[in-house]
Amino acid sequence: MSNLTVPRDQTNDYSREAAALRRRFIEEHTGANLEHTSKFSFDPAMLPGNIENFTGVVQLPVGFAGPVKVNGEHAQGDFFVPMATTEGTLVASYSRGMMITRAAGGITTTVVDDAMQRAPVYAFANAREARDFGLWVNENFTGIKAAAETTTRSGKLRNIQQFAASKLLYLRFNYTTGDAAGQNMCGKATYVACQWISQNYPGKVSYYFLSGNMDTDKKHSALNTLHSRGKRVVAEVTIPRQLILDRLRTSPEAMYAARRTSQLGGLMAGAVHNGVHPANGIASMFIATGQDEANVAEAHASLVHAEVTPEGDYYYSVTLPSLIVATYGGGTGLATQRECLEVMDCYGTGKAKKLAEIIAATVLCGEISLGAAVVSEEWVSSHDDLGRNRP
Repeated sequence: MSNLTVPRDQTNDYSREAAALRRRFIEEHTGANLEHTSKFSFDPAMLPGNIENFTGVVQLPVGFAGPVKVNGEHAQGDFFVPMATTEGTLVASYSRGMMITRAAGGITTTVVDDAMQRAPVYAFANAREARDFGLWVNENFTGIKAAAETTTRSGKLRNIQQFAASKLLYLRFNYTTGDAAGQNMCGKATYVACQWISQNYPGKVSYYFLSGNMDTDKKHSALNTLHSRGKRVVAEVTIPRQLILDRLRTSPEAMYAARRTSQLGGLMAGAVHNGVHPANGIASMFIATGQDEANVAEAHASLVHAEVTPEGDYYYSVTLPSLIVATYGGGTGLATQRECLEVMDCYGTGKAKKLAEIIAATVLCGEISLGAAVVSEEWVSSHDDLGRNRP
């Protein structure tokens, strides 16, 4: 068994025949039946660059929540939101949040920052040499930027942050990436920039690595929360008091009290953010629209702020500091993912910030709905009614 390898077709590996060959191989060696895995509607020829050893598909249910009313700079109007999930009550809960925020006039969304990173680390004989190298990097930013941008049409090197530790200097290259998520784009651009540095820096570098892990790719970090990775988006709404009393069966004061106490509980537990469940909305939309699902690790770290206004209404905002989304490239062009993006008019160029605003608005709706369900003691009953599917 240890010598077996999954078969590949060297001449036509992305084909229905090659996929069938692999399914037979897996079935023969495991005893499993891949009947449902074998059913898919798209041409495997579209998959190079998305997966290796293509064998079939895993089907997830998709439901549409909404519409959500977004008053953004890029997303304006009502949108039905695709959510791929196996968690009962999720789509219903987000739809309830969308209903209440729509009645309140909609959600205002703002993209306040946009950057993707690669962070090489340089090592020197001592700290002074590392410091001097940092000064040289600042003086030669124009040359570094020009070298990096030879590799991409849409990527632009915005700035380079520096973080010194011991005799090491970590450089955090910040790029704008257009409508692509841009991790690979930034990696290639930074590699070429580092080659330019190696050829032009007059001092001696002990060694360097293309990533010193201060980009914290697909990991949560305080640095990304403070300085952003991907789109930094704020979604905010003020819900009139009477709407909360009538439709959520609670009050602004009760919701605010729950927000205060839950933040203390999260602090005691060592939680990395103060949101309720942003990962639910983000993960389900990421899967439905062909995003890199591992980026939920960064994107879920939300910053929630709430107030009871002097008029007795409820102001609520969600900031997503590391929302990594694409509307072009990656998995966005796959058949079902493209359809889900097209429902929101978010496929193709010029749409990434629009998608970011819709996701941020959706997250806010989920936070409002679940928060109210906990306060009004409807959380358990709603899961009993909608979230039980036992074989």
